[in-house]
Amino acid sequence: MVDTRKRRRSPVSNLQGLPAGVWALGFVSMFMDISSEMIHSLLPVFLVSVLGASVETVGLVEGLGEATASISKLFSGWLSDRLGARKALTIFGYGLGALSKPFFAMAASLSLVLGARISDRLGKGIRGAPRDALVGDITPPPLRGAAYGLRQSLDTVGAFAGPLIAIALMALFHDNFRTVLWLAIVPGLVSVLILAVFVREPAQHKPAEKPRFPIRWSELSRFNIAFWSVVGLSAILTLARFSEAFLILRAQVAGLSLAFMPMVLVVMNIVYALAAYPMGMLSDRMDRRAILGLGFVVLIAADIVLATAPNLIVVTLGVVLWGLHMGMTQGLLAALVADAAKSELRGTAFGLFNFVSGIATLFASLIAGYLWQTMGPNATFLAGAGFTIAGLIAAIFLFRPADA
Repeated sequence: MVDTRKRRRSPVSNLQGLPAGVWALGFVSMFMDISSEMIHSLLPVFLVSVLGASVETVGLVEGLGEATASISKLFSGWLSDRLGARKALTIFGYGLGALSKPFFAMAASLSLVLGARISDRLGKGIRGAPRDALVGDITPPPLRGAAYGLRQSLDTVGAFAGPLIAIALMALFHDNFRTVLWLAIVPGLVSVLILAVFVREPAQHKPAEKPRFPIRWSELSRFNIAFWSVVGLSAILTLARFSEAFLILRAQVAGLSLAFMPMVLVVMNIVYALAAYPMGMLSDRMDRRAILGLGFVVLIAADIVLATAPNLIVVTLGVVLWGLHMGMTQGLLAALVADAAKSELRGTAFGLFNFVSGIATLFASLIAGYLWQTMGPNATFLAGAGFTIAGLIAAIFLFRPADA
């Protein structure tokens, strides 16, 4: 059993009370996401229609990119703990992501796109855990929920703004892919500039011993059961949630035209962005367990709605609930990781958390795809509801008070 009863927090979390570095890291995430999503929203069509790649090849490019990100997240967080230099690794990761962008625009072959995609995802993996640990380092514990919620909200603004900007620019430049891909470089560079100038890293204790590869079991054993409980619950939640691509497919089955497919993720991310900061702020003023449990309930409702939706209007309701669930859980899980990990292990903690979530995402999508192919979309979403119910039961058991 894990006792995660919260300390009473006297300061009231609000936008004005958050450290300037949290705001800066939020805008760093937002601008890089705008840059990345401008490219990623066009990349599948660019590969197929301009470079003549097959759909299977598109899947290979995406799969290799995400696998690279998951593996690099594990080691970058650990390295930031060993070196005591989170900002340097974060700058390197964002810089690598920004430098990869021109190669998409210049690409005349699949190999160059693949190299750029892997570099982009490698940069994402390198920066993710040190950045999240840095948020925890610079934020007082009573404001962590709001801090992670704000960073997630701004990141998600970029996630829906990027495709909308890409759509507008494609219309403006008469479907000239390469021009839009070149313009996507600008917000990426802005992101790195904000990080370099406006984020200050607090002094960290630097270990006397040099970093050693690989990560050793003795280091993993230093994490307490509260941390591993959060990791396990996040993995179950990820298995229940699977890829948002299935939301798009569900909308297509309900009759949404191809031209409006990107709007599924736009709607979801708008709700996600609007919910993440208020829910994070609320988690600083009450027990995080209650909000996490409610987030599980909302996902169950979303899965049931999507499984049984008779028309596109009801599917849209399911997408809205999905986005609300994301806003209620993702920033809060990050805050729980920061709460459970010691400061000198926080980077490793986020690396492990993100790595396990990445592996769970892979298995979730495989399971969802198999169920969709063999039993139909209803089975996919009902299975998601089943995983979520299991996660909710596990959360009730793991997070009950030790003296209960």
